[in-house]
Amino acid sequence: MEKLWYVVHTYSGYENKVKANLEKRVESMSMQDKIFRVVVPMEEELEIKDGKRKITKRKVFPGYVMVEMMMDDDSWYVVRNTPGVTGFVGSGSKPTPLRPNEVSVILRQMGIEDLRPKVDFQLGQSIRVVGGPFSGFIGVVEDINADRGKLKVLVSMFGRDTPVELDFGQAVEL
Repeated sequence: MEKLWYVVHTYSGYENKVKANLEKRVESMSMQDKIFRVVVPMEEELEIKDGKRKITKRKVFPGYVMVEMMMDDDSWYVVRNTPGVTGFVGSGSKPTPLRPNEVSVILRQMGIEDLRPKVDFQLGQSIRVVGGPFSGFIGVVEDINADRGKLKVLVSMFGRDTPVELDFGQAVEL
């Protein structure tokens, strides 16, 4: 059984309450191994009112909540019977999971998930810096942080090794 994202329909305006209720139910019914994340899709919006700039959060899909879960009778029951939930989105009685590309677009839009670059670097490898203030320098990879998309590189400057943090896109293999 694989974990997939499903969309749950809620009463309009109750999305955050449903999220909180569902998270409490998951904990109280020990369903953490089947229901993983509950997300209310939001995006930040710049609002200018009376000449003042203000960033507000706006629901991308009012009346809907996304749930990452492994679908079986027990997990379906827990989600379906959460107060405020009117049902799953899908044809007939069978919930339809979102496609992975749909999920990544929504999560990226929210800033939850970024495109993770493929890591071709290894510790101790020589690289050339191709972006930023150290462009053109040669360095040696000292640390790789794939989650943040960062490299720590030792660059030789003025006869000493200096640690520099780079994005993956700022370095190329030699």
